[in-house]
Amino acid sequence: MKILITQQEAVDKGIWPQIMQWFGRDEEDEVWPGEEFILTETQAKQAGLIR
Repeated sequence: MKILITQQEAVDKGIWPQIMQWFGRDEEDEVWPGEEFILTETQAKQAGLIR
């Protein structure tokens, strides 16, 4: 299973720092609120998005 999340959703859920780390992003990188990231089932569980 793959989970799709936007940058804005990740910020709203408080998991943006974790997403940044997984995808090799840092504060200087330009990211749009609607930019989408595909998480594995394991990542989604670690982020608390699914059980």
